[in-house]
Amino acid sequence: MVVTIKDIAKIANVSHTTVSRALNNSPLIKENTKRRIKEIAEQLNYTPDVNARSLVLKKSYTIGLFLTSLTEGTSSSFLAETIKGVNKVIDEKYSLIIKGIEDLNDYSFITRKRFDGMIVMSQSDVDNTFIYHVIKQEIPLVILNRHVEDQSIINILSNDREGSYEAVNLLIQYGHQRIAIIEGTSHFRSTLERKDGYLNALIDNKLTISQGYIVKGNYDIESGYEAMVDLLSLPTRPTAVFCSNDEMAIGAMKAITEAGLSVPEDFSIIGFDDIGFSKYTTPALTTVKRPIEQISQVGAKRLLKLLEDDKVKTSELLSLPTELMNRQTVGKVKKY
Repeated sequence: MVVTIKDIAKIANVSHTTVSRALNNSPLIKENTKRRIKEIAEQLNYTPDVNARSLVLKKSYTIGLFLTSLTEGTSSSFLAETIKGVNKVIDEKYSLIIKGIEDLNDYSFITRKRFDGMIVMSQSDVDNTFIYHVIKQEIPLVILNRHVEDQSIINILSNDREGSYEAVNLLIQYGHQRIAIIEGTSHFRSTLERKDGYLNALIDNKLTISQGYIVKGNYDIESGYEAMVDLLSLPTRPTAVFCSNDEMAIGAMKAITEAGLSVPEDFSIIGFDDIGFSKYTTPALTTVKRPIEQISQVGAKRLLKLLEDDKVKTSELLSLPTELMNRQTVGKVKKY
């Protein structure tokens, strides 16, 4: 038998309105009455009707997690860490809907009635149209991964430029001067930030910037492999390669091995992100740890605060630090 609010009301000798308010922690109900009603509900194994509760409180109990893309330029580890971070924080009473912005034909279903709050893991400026639609619908919003300059937005991101600068500096400390970069997906903001860090490190160390050492990738293993094949074909090869993510670094290492060369004896390689299996490559990949799970957790916590208290400030920029993980793929320049 399904237990209803009316059943609890009959046992507690109160109205069903009082039971509803008590179960929703209404300040209109005395604490001892709340406690007694909740005890009865627990004894009867009462399960609230989510749909009815949503109608009464005008809440959907749904949070949206939207990424620029679920496929292009989004590695499986990036997606998994994003979801893991959010899931660690959101209350069990909320459902989580995960979608890629690029897959949406229109935004008509993105309404305050459908979503109580929205987390956007934004990788590109092309997301702005979607973001401002969410703002127009007055849905509480947190942006992860990219700085969107708007006084009504909370931004949580990592300092990718600083991380890539530190990575290239490590290569220079090992004596490398011919340093290449394999870039990420062209329209992603992280690609620009990491390239800026690479260029700034070369400039600050008065090293020559060679356009031939700047090659395109797409944040996947295959593009890293193909980019490294191109670098190997140059008449004057680089001695070190900074890869804009770990998956491309793994692809680059495969190309080097297939060419009969080795890492780090012939080429030094650094990745970015510190995905789960980067420390299990042979040799273990030197990389920049980007705290995606932590960024997602912090973002979800900020969103829950917005949902609990509409007086919480909605403008914030929080940049979490990266960490250089120096393992086994960087060595001194080989002397010929």
